Amino acid sequence: MDANLLQAIFTDETTAREWLESQVWPNGPVCPHCGNSDRITGLRGRVHRAGVYQCNACREQFTITVKTVFEKSKIPLSKWLTALFLMTASKKDISGHQVHRMLGSVSYKSTWFMCHRLREAMRAAKYPRPLGGLEGIVEVEDMKV
Repeated sequence: MDANLLQAIFTDETTAREWLESQVWPNGPVCPHCGNSDRITGLRGRVHRAGVYQCNACREQFTITVKTVFEKSKIPLSKWLTALFLMTASKKDISGHQVHRMLGSVSYKSTWFMCHRLREAMRAAKYPRPLGGLEGIVEVEDMKV
C-alpha cells in the first residue's frame, strides 16, 4: 500500500471529516440549504453524531456531506477520500477493480458505485462559463512569432 494512504484522513473517520470540513469550509460551516454562515450551531451530545450542525436561520440540520457526492452513503468517509485520492493521484485512469483491491474492506459493487460518482463529479461542465463571466471583459494580445 502506498505510504500516502497511511495518513490519518484515510484511516480515521473523525480526522477525515475534520479534513474535509477544513477544505470545503475554510472560514467555518456554511448552510448548504440557505447559504447562511453567521448563525450556525454545532450540535453536540449523546443524541447527535459528530459533525452535525444546525442553521439557526432556516432551522435545517446538516453535515459536511450534504449536497455532495458523499451524501446518503453508508460507505465511510475515509474510504471515499481514499478512493478520491487514488483516482486523482494516478497518471492515467484507475480501474474500479484496482480501487477495490486497494480499499480492501469495501465490496466491488460499492467501489464501482463510488468510482462512478467521483468520475461524474470530476467531469467537465457541459456548459462552461464564458471567460470573464457574463458581464466581464477579456483582453487578448496578438503575438507574432
